[in-house]
Amino acid sequence: MQSKMVRDLLQNCVLSSCGETNFDKVVHGYQSSIPTLCTIIKEDFYILSGTMDPSSSLKFISETYLDTITEEITVLLERLCELQFKENALHIVKANKISKKHRRTVHAVASQEYHKKGRNFCLTLYQLKCLSQLIKLFLFMEEKVEELCAEILLMPLFTEKNVQGVLKKASGELLIGETRANEASVLPEQLLQVKEPISLNFGWRNAFKDLSSSVAHCITIAIQDFSTKILQHERQEQSSAAGYAMSLVNNQQIRESCRAVQQEEQPKRIAKFCSDIMGELDTLLPLALACRDDSLQEIRANFVEACSKVATAVLARLEEKSEDVPSKAPLQNLYAALSTAIYVYQHFTTYSNLMRESSKKPLFLVPVQQYQKFIDVLQFQVTNYCVRVCATSILQDAESHHWDDYKAFYEGERCSFSVQMWHYFCCSLHHDLWTILPPKLAKEILTDVLEQSLDVLSSRYSQACPSYKRTPQIRIDIAAILMSTENMLWSVCSSVQEFLNPHEDRDLKIYKIHSHCNNMLSVLAILTSPLKNLYETLVNNSGEHLPHVFSKGFYHPLHWLFCIPSSSPSLPKSPSVREMAAQGQLKLLLSQPYCNLNLLLETLLYHDCLLVRILLKSSRSEVFTGEEQSSLLDEINNKEPTLIETIFTILADCILSPKSLGIAFEAYMEKEQLWDSLYNMTVSSCGKSEPEVIRCLKLILINSVKGIVKQIVSLMHSWEATENYGTYQHKQIVPESLLKTVPREWNYTPREMKRKESGKCFTRLAAQAVSIVISKLPTVIACLPPPIKYFFFLAERKMSRNFSELKKAGLLVWNLIVIICRIFEDGNTAELLTGATLDRWSKEKLSLVRVCLESIMGKQKTGPKQVTQKVIQSIEQQRPNWIESQLLKARKLSTDCGSDAIEGAALEQEGIAFGFTEQKINMMVLDICHKPGGSEYLRQIYHIIRLNEQYLNDQLSCENSPEENVTSNQSLLLTLKGREEQAVFNPFQVHSQSCAKVFNQSTITEWNWDWSDLLSSCLGLDQMTFRVLLAHSN
Repeated sequence: MQSKMVRDLLQNCVLSSCGETNFDKVVHGYQSSIPTLCTIIKEDFYILSGTMDPSSSLKFISETYLDTITEEITVLLERLCELQFKENALHIVKANKISKKHRRTVHAVASQEYHKKGRNFCLTLYQLKCLSQLIKLFLFMEEKVEELCAEILLMPLFTEKNVQGVLKKASGELLIGETRANEASVLPEQLLQVKEPISLNFGWRNAFKDLSSSVAHCITIAIQDFSTKILQHERQEQSSAAGYAMSLVNNQQIRESCRAVQQEEQPKRIAKFCSDIMGELDTLLPLALACRDDSLQEIRANFVEACSKVATAVLARLEEKSEDVPSKAPLQNLYAALSTAIYVYQHFTTYSNLMRESSKKPLFLVPVQQYQKFIDVLQFQVTNYCVRVCATSILQDAESHHWDDYKAFYEGERCSFSVQMWHYFCCSLHHDLWTILPPKLAKEILTDVLEQSLDVLSSRYSQACPSYKRTPQIRIDIAAILMSTENMLWSVCSSVQEFLNPHEDRDLKIYKIHSHCNNMLSVLAILTSPLKNLYETLVNNSGEHLPHVFSKGFYHPLHWLFCIPSSSPSLPKSPSVREMAAQGQLKLLLSQPYCNLNLLLETLLYHDCLLVRILLKSSRSEVFTGEEQSSLLDEINNKEPTLIETIFTILADCILSPKSLGIAFEAYMEKEQLWDSLYNMTVSSCGKSEPEVIRCLKLILINSVKGIVKQIVSLMHSWEATENYGTYQHKQIVPESLLKTVPREWNYTPREMKRKESGKCFTRLAAQAVSIVISKLPTVIACLPPPIKYFFFLAERKMSRNFSELKKAGLLVWNLIVIICRIFEDGNTAELLTGATLDRWSKEKLSLVRVCLESIMGKQKTGPKQVTQKVIQSIEQQRPNWIESQLLKARKLSTDCGSDAIEGAALEQEGIAFGFTEQKINMMVLDICHKPGGSEYLRQIYHIIRLNEQYLNDQLSCENSPEENVTSNQSLLLTLKGREEQAVFNPFQVHSQSCAKVFNQSTITEWNWDWSDLLSSCLGLDQMTFRVLLAHSN
């Protein structure tokens, strides 16, 4: 029956559309039928797992589904091959202009030749794509069936697939079903073979054997054709275009094949012609992935050979592009060629990993090595070119650097041209690298260029001997360089630790940047400080002899950052402070070339979740109406999460920071007056509106008690089967919906089952059910995330009314029992949660168990008090004071997390470096990302933060003000609303943003420099360096 159903399903899907069968119809038909078949197989796996042994289950699945699918696709492909052969024969007949008389016999001749000449025929690129999509569907189904086998039958997955076996062991005999009578006569080698696991047999690859030679021949021609056409089209476009700039496309918008590569290593923009070629290769890749059998190896070999030729052609084209820079093409072509080469390298590395088999050498070895060498050379070329441009072109400024001129430069109103152009160049380099290259490589190149260009600047300014009129220019130039470097430093540092405490061994390039800046600060201090301050510093620190002042001392690498009078508010207050300012944490996060999840979570948790509290304060609470919230099932399968739900989910998973959730939502709960609503969280009807926070808490608690509900329902079924054996042996549960459809004229009345039950039996059942609930409560609370437990601990202290019921067990225990009672009260909810079927009698008994639980918690107002008292007395007689001790134990577990968080609050207030180490942040990020949708929740928050950067900075600047005095009616931007990221660097925008601050000499001359501090820091310089700088000062 099942085999016939499979045949009918596949045939109907393919033959449903009118017209002759072709490759396109086959693909569309199987695309709709394969997911359905996977669902049916999953259902049968569950049924068979409870009724048959694993070997019989696998045999049934193989023979019923997999063999039938193989037979159907084999027949279908044979028909398609014959039609394609006839079509090719007709094409040859037409080309040779055969007479009409000969054409009448062409079909018969073609059919005979089809069987005689090995069935070779030509396939177009579109037909190859259709076959590839078909093979991709079978690969998906094969993987899905193996996962179901491992999940349901607990059979291990296989790295080496058994292609042609039928549930065989190494000797070829069936594994299960052999008796143990002949164990004594079995050799040790055979015993080892018996232990080999069973594998499924899905021989769909055999259906493609007749196509293998044609596909192997045509795939080489097809790859060569489309790659040649794309490369020729790219050359034509370049020759017809006005400039030589490469046409680029966004990598993220092309395909999802790059997900195997980490985000920090993914290129952002690549050449369009390369994207088109690799897209076609991705489409044909399944043809090579299916080749595990020897008869299909020719397809893989030809695919690898054709891809290697394409890789060589693309590499040659990229080399030509890079050679045109800078004589014919702009510098951006170098970045694009580097990014494209990395993209191709990652692609072929992924291909090699997917097609690699054990005991065989890696594929694409030569192309991968060629691209790796080209990437290394091009990276060095990009860095070297940028540094040479700075050293030989931008920083060669004879007019500005005429230091012995006795006239002021532009009357003291501006800094040197070279410094300003260097700033623009660094900004444009930052923009191009951030928008084209992979984030990790972009940071490496920018760091190298910044460090080496600062080395050049430090060397040149230390050799300057300015006149009296040119001395202020030295001061403004170095101050502008330091401020520009500070602005770039946020982008090259990946963490707070790297920014605040760079180490020479760990962060050498960052350490060198600080060293160059400190050297230039010494040049500024010695060359431009007033003579009076310089003399007083030397006299006060040297005594009689000048050489005594020089002592080798250590100065913090960040010293130069805090000596600039107009330092950024994002910086810490002093170099010794290990805590980043709030604006600095946000600036560091948004300066990264990608969404750094570790840094994002650290920013969210920073300073008692300050940024999260601002987001919550500015967000609009979304409340579902009664029409949208019809049942608990609608809550579980809810729509896309809102900002509040996303933040709540992220913080609830931060188990190493238990108090963050409560602190972040404390002000929000008070503003919305939601604390008291926790008391009646699940008592209120589903039709009423419900805040998002309450809905999130409810879903977490419902999932936590799902195991208890399943155990109680199972107890009901087992009690029916044991206590009333024989009465319910042939009982059929007739659903009420079915009874309503029976016509009245039938006069059918369902026969009521006579239940031989007594009050004593029910008392024993209810006592057992209540005992299960009470005994499981401590375990449920122990398994809840610590942030949830602390949230209820905080809520219990915040509630305005003194609920007498809460004194017994606490708010968390109270809500768990109330949720269980709510589920037992509504039998439909219990069925939805457990998947079991409950009759009316079982629902009534669950309702009576609910009454007993409410009585224990002191919540019962009406109900059968006598039955309730009997149940509780029965439990107390067996175990006196056990219920009270369990509730106290559960309460203690729920409050321990809160007390521990309060004790650790004082330590965390001393500095975030002690509270959240890099290891803790990384562990929490991994835990969040392993949860369903966790990484997407983090990226959603990051997207909102980036859209509202200016608003958040304004709010963070008011951090020192009381929070109640900081008000804002602005709502957060949640979508781009048509705005796109700027793809071209705009120097005018950079000028308007930084000119007034960085290059305004009149403003810098009015700064109140602390010359004594600056000069004191210079006393640790080398004696020769100090003497040379002192000689250069006028």
